[in-house]
Order: sequence, then structure tokens, then C-alpha cells
Amino acid sequence: MSSTDRDHEITVVHLMRHGEVHNPTGVLYGRLPGYHLSELGRRMAERVAEHLAPRDVTYVAASPLERAQETAAPIAKEHGLDLDTDERLIEADNVFQGKTFGIGDGALRRPANWKHVVNPFKPSWGEPYVDQVVRMMGALDAAKDRARGHEAVVVSHQLPIWIVRSYVERRRLWHDPRKRQCTLASLTTFTYQGDRIVSVGYSEPARDLVPAHLLAGAKPEKGKGKAYGA
Repeated sequence: MSSTDRDHEITVVHLMRHGEVHNPTGVLYGRLPGYHLSELGRRMAERVAEHLAPRDVTYVAASPLERAQETAAPIAKEHGLDLDTDERLIEADNVFQGKTFGIGDGALRRPANWKHVVNPFKPSWGEPYVDQVVRMMGALDAAKDRARGHEAVVVSHQLPIWIVRSYVERRRLWHDPRKRQCTLASLTTFTYQGDRIVSVGYSEPARDLVPAHLLAGAKPEKGKGKAYGA
């Protein structure tokens, strides 16, 4: 293939969030091992595998965490592919992992936590947003290179997915977590022309399986996305 042809070659990388996790105590599990998909989460993974079955998927990878591996497995199986593990797709590091920490639970009134929330723009409680962009862009580009001219699926976690999408769409990286458009088992789809991202789309193939209270603010775009010129 000539360099000119390669510059116009279209490759699609679907960045998927894992399905629902079995987490009866409601802790922030972060990078902790041992958190697996719930039965509903497995149904979500199967639904997305069915949705992607007609697509020209030639590469599948996932974060090393169990919930991501279990989400990606049915997709790899559907296409007869080995499942790769990419460490760069892992969840963002967070000092509150293993604890309950959320809006309205009183965590911000505890003096021991104050030192971790002094800078929400970095953020001070975990992995810097810029570091997440660097590793996630590396993972996306690697998937694009492995699937050139075809499609790839890579499974990651909500925050890194939202941060890399925000970067590509030229939005600020700090944000209100309640407004992330990245529900369980959703697909954030990056279309490359050559080595350049030309559009981003978002879809929710398993939307009907997602608990209603988790859908607030996450309206599906029905395959439409933001374009970045020719």
C-alpha cells in the first residue's frame, strides 16, 4: 500500500466501557482485584457482542481488570480472536478506592479527606487527567495500528474513556462526573483516516439493560458523532 493510500485508509476503534459489576457493598473499587461482572453485566457484554457481530472487527483488547476482561471476552469469541491485555486501558488510580465515597455520603465533611480534594482540576485525589490522556491515546493508537483498514474493540473504564474523549473533542478535562456520557457497556467510537481521528461517535447497544437511575444525563446519539473535517 502506498503512503497516499495509507493516509486515506479508514480504521474504526470502539472504546467500550465494561458492564455492570457485582458490588453489593457499594465501594469505589478502582483498580482493586476481585471485582467481576454481575449476571446483568454478563448479559450486557453478550448484547454488545451480538451488536458488533456483523462488524469487521480484527482486534480486541481490554484493561487487565477482571470486569473489563469479562466484558471483552464474548466479543473476541464472536470474531474468533485472541483477547489482548493493554495495561494502558486500566481504571484511573484513586486514593479513595476500597472506600465508599460519593456525593451526599458525608465523605467531604471528613477532615482526613480534605487534603485529597484541594485541586479538582488536576485532580488531587488520583491519577492526573493529563496522564490518563497520554496512556489512553497510546492505547487507541496501538489498536488502530493493529486493525488498520478494519475495526478494533478495546474495553476500559468510565473516567479514562470520558477523559480521552474530552481531549479529542477539545473540551476541558475537569468536569462534573454526573454529566459524563459513558454509561455501562456503551461504545465511544473513534474513526481514523490514516493516523488522524476524524470523528467520534457514541452508542448504547445495551441501553435497555442499564438500570434507569444510571441513565440520567447519558442520552444516546444513535450513531451520530462529532466530525473533525476531512
